[in-house]
Amino acid sequence: MLIACSLSHFACADAIGRTAVPAGYNRRLKQITLITDGSCLGNPGPGGWAAILRFGGKTKELVGAEPQTTNNRMELTAVIEGLNALNEPCEILLEIDSQYVKNGITQWMANWKKRGWKTASKEPVKNQDLWVALDEAVSRHKINWKWVKGHADHADNNRCDELARDAASRVR
Repeated sequence: MLIACSLSHFACADAIGRTAVPAGYNRRLKQITLITDGSCLGNPGPGGWAAILRFGGKTKELVGAEPQTTNNRMELTAVIEGLNALNEPCEILLEIDSQYVKNGITQWMANWKKRGWKTASKEPVKNQDLWVALDEAVSRHKINWKWVKGHADHADNNRCDELARDAASRVR
């Protein structure tokens, strides 16, 4: 079962990572909770990612892995895959323990794009391919980003961490 929210893509993410819903769009968006995490055994090394989607009392767990990657790439991939699993625009509470991903999408990306995907120090943005994919994925949804402390007493984040570490260990 795919947790789904099937309409066309719309809107662009603003500077704080939320999506502007187009004028005249008055259908209530489905409310989804998305929890994500990435893991890497060595950095770089084998990596895994996990996403938990919750909608209407139902839960879907997604996992994946790569044999040679970094923790940041797995964190980004978890969010991208979680968002791409949705079939239509949704209102999403996205719980994430990665400041890198949260700050990248909500604070840094607009300037990276203005500078032609360069950092403030004029260096190429690392993981640009995934940032571009994330930018596309968030543009279809209204997202509220919530940072949660990793490896703390947060059951969903702990479950995501377990799934991601498991996936990474299986790809070795």
